[in-house]
Amino acid sequence: MAEVTNCIRRLRFEHGEMTQEELARRAGCTRQTIIALEAGRYTPSLALAFRIARSFGCRVEDVFAFNEDGQAG
Repeated sequence: MAEVTNCIRRLRFEHGEMTQEELARRAGCTRQTIIALEAGRYTPSLALAFRIARSFGCRVEDVFAFNEDGQAG
């Protein structure tokens, strides 16, 4: 089964301990969305994935990984 993983939590802390609320504001979504993403309970739209990556000043591939076999990492 395909799975999308992310390193949002790590990136938030590497960027000045950015809060979930701050990231949500920058990415144009809710804090609840960021919580669900970090917990792996939600897969973002492509547009949201780009906005989150840009909030960190990096590429989508630096934030998200697509694993076709369902394996983490």
